[in-house]
Amino acid sequence: MGVKINKLPELTIGDLKAKLPIIQGGMGIGISLAGLASAVANEGGIGVIAGAGIGMTESDFYQNYLEANIRAVKNEIRKARERTRGIIGINIMVALSNYADLVKTSVSEGIDVIFSGGGLPLDLPQLLGDNMKTKLVPIVSSGRAARVLCKRWANHHGRLPDAVVVEGPMAGGHLGFKPEELDDPAHALEKLIPEVIAEVKPFEDLHGVTIPVIAAGGIYTGEDISKFLRLGAAGVQMGSRFVTTDECDASIEFKQTYIDATEDDLVVIKSPVGMPGRALRNQFLDDVSGGKRKPYKCPYHCIKTCDYKESPYCIFFALMNAQRGKLKHGFAFAGTNAYRATEIISVHEFMETLVREYNEAEVRLEETAGSTSNSSV
Repeated sequence: MGVKINKLPELTIGDLKAKLPIIQGGMGIGISLAGLASAVANEGGIGVIAGAGIGMTESDFYQNYLEANIRAVKNEIRKARERTRGIIGINIMVALSNYADLVKTSVSEGIDVIFSGGGLPLDLPQLLGDNMKTKLVPIVSSGRAARVLCKRWANHHGRLPDAVVVEGPMAGGHLGFKPEELDDPAHALEKLIPEVIAEVKPFEDLHGVTIPVIAAGGIYTGEDISKFLRLGAAGVQMGSRFVTTDECDASIEFKQTYIDATEDDLVVIKSPVGMPGRALRNQFLDDVSGGKRKPYKCPYHCIKTCDYKESPYCIFFALMNAQRGKLKHGFAFAGTNAYRATEIISVHEFMETLVREYNEAEVRLEETAGSTSNSSV
């Protein structure tokens, strides 16, 4: 049986239609900027710029933290627009101390979608002003969080999320779970997706809207996409696998850490911002866990929850150094499956691979269903 081409459904978020139901996860401190986001958008997915630490490339970043970040948001969105007519989003963490400024700036630049996690964005809609174009997509880690958010937005802001991303415990970076929950089957993404779908449905029915649920965290292949779409997800968000693409905005040294990694290198750390985080183990992290304090200066209290006066190191500097290839002075965040990377390829080639893997998985499932049906006759 021949494999049908591009059976993947479109992803619809309000009046936006992505040819492929694939969102490139926003990876902060310079991993996903205009380069990666525009490349993904050109392939029919949704490309996402990360707002965290976005001003790091500005010459006056240390002296004018707030202004540099606002300027960088404008520059990255405009650069992405110059390179694509596709859908561009931005990921802005609620925990950022300049959260409201980044949201308002992104809205003024006409960003298509704002993805917001790292805390519940309870009052995100009020930052939109009169803008009705930008779509708002919160990132949650439980059905309860989705319900609380929908109720709050409906009652206080007269609207609902345009979609919801459900990020499971296999994701990279900061995680919305307690350390003991990460390996608990009760919090597996396969369980969370149906729970969140069930929680948002009453709001959909009451208000006559559709709230697509997006699966995220540990999704690595087209077969994974097939599995979660069959569980009811409208699309998927993928981060780690986009790191090892030509267009990813990180240094070649950063990308190489993924290719060189083994499964044993994936560790969960206690981040200075008060959340667990999944990263690739290296000498820097070994030194930190061994009690060796890393000296630093805090250019700005960038994360509200960061106890920077007591922290053994600055999470921003560590991630910025890694992005620039200085892995002796930092480390790379990574999802559970990051170690599976074997080469650096173009976004175009990667997206074609995902479509092929999805189609092959669907064909296998159809053939299995057909043989089961025939044997039961």
